[in-house]
Amino acid sequence: MTKRHDGGPGPLSPARYGALLAALVAVIVVVSTAIYVGTSRSDGSGRDTLADSHPSRGGAAAASVDTWVSAWSTAPSGAEPGTELTGLAGRSVRNVVHTTAGGTHARITLSNLYGQQPLTITHASLAVAAAPGTPAAAFGTLRRLTFGGASSVVIPAGEQTLSDPVRLHVTPGSDLLVSTYSPTESGPVTYHAHARQISYVAEGDRTEDTSGSSYTQQVPFWRYVTALDVLSGDADGTVVVVGDSLTDGITSTTGANHRWTDVLADRLRTETGAPRFSVANEGISGNRILTDGPGRPPVNLSGLARFQRDALGRAGVKAVVIALGVNDILHDQPYANAGRIVDGLRELVRQAHGRGLRVVGATLMPFGGHVGYQRRLEGIRETVNQQIRAGRVFDHVVDFDAALRDPYAPRRLRPEYDSGDHLHPSDAGYRKMAESFNLSDLKSAAAASL
Repeated sequence: MTKRHDGGPGPLSPARYGALLAALVAVIVVVSTAIYVGTSRSDGSGRDTLADSHPSRGGAAAASVDTWVSAWSTAPSGAEPGTELTGLAGRSVRNVVHTTAGGTHARITLSNLYGQQPLTITHASLAVAAAPGTPAAAFGTLRRLTFGGASSVVIPAGEQTLSDPVRLHVTPGSDLLVSTYSPTESGPVTYHAHARQISYVAEGDRTEDTSGSSYTQQVPFWRYVTALDVLSGDADGTVVVVGDSLTDGITSTTGANHRWTDVLADRLRTETGAPRFSVANEGISGNRILTDGPGRPPVNLSGLARFQRDALGRAGVKAVVIALGVNDILHDQPYANAGRIVDGLRELVRQAHGRGLRVVGATLMPFGGHVGYQRRLEGIRETVNQQIRAGRVFDHVVDFDAALRDPYAPRRLRPEYDSGDHLHPSDAGYRKMAESFNLSDLKSAAAASL
């Protein structure tokens, strides 16, 4: 043992040095946590919202894991018939959207893609629905939305805008209410035609009506709103599904959230070992890979034309699922060609690979018995599926054809999976599609070399 000669403190022992270092680290952590908590309480608008907000998750750890993901989305499909002159001037729209992820903050995207003049929105709000199938807001959840700090926004024709974030506790699998009011004539309303969800309309500015009693008109589509993003600590990213009516869920039960993408979202949220992804449904009924619909701008933009916006442009995208091709066979019959369809699918994959994303592709399901069925078209479908199954198109394959076809008549859907038109599935068929999915194929990794 060393004797001290001058009465001074002498060298620190290893134990005292370690204790001092630990204390210093603790002080740094406390200061860092205080800084994070102070900044995380901003809702992006610089002020409090209408109701008491739910605090975001504090602590330095939350800052490293929370990420913006798309909790719900839809693709604009065209201009709503009957709105060409006045739009929805003087009326409030309350869209009902169903979330696939939860979070502490939320923001929305509004689109004027099919407008012919600027769209003025003077008020907008976001709230949790009091119950399924109602325009009433749950107590204390209504939030006024702002855009660059202002309550009003003008969206030029052909463009879209993103709201400021607001603090709001969003749970996965819940219905949210997105309300907008436009006081002036705006021309054609950008909408999604086949929502399989009832939304609402009221006369006058009723964006802050919590009771929902003024929303007396019901509509079966979504207007203006195309995305709801949440700042999530539970979901690690978004899987975007680009498809046609089979993804749009056109024959699923209205208001029941029985599209195959809804079931996929449930699996991703609940199954052990599944990647924790939200699901963005970008299906448009009648959508084709290669061909736009009519009009300027074209209604029902082709998969190639809209892929950048509807797939790669979604918040937190980590993987892409492509379920397209049937309409290129059924609706381009004189020109339907398996080689062109496969080349179009490969181009979509190339674009996704350019962003470092893996792509899961679906085989084309049978449509024997459908009004558009022809033996020649069946041959094109089978050729496309051969290329997909051989691994020459996508990184991974989900074999919807094998899962839903009738084993005794493989050119048809199994009766229990057929909605009755011999093309679109029943609710049971949509569930089977989601159940046939290998969730591990969605896990983030480098794109495969095809």
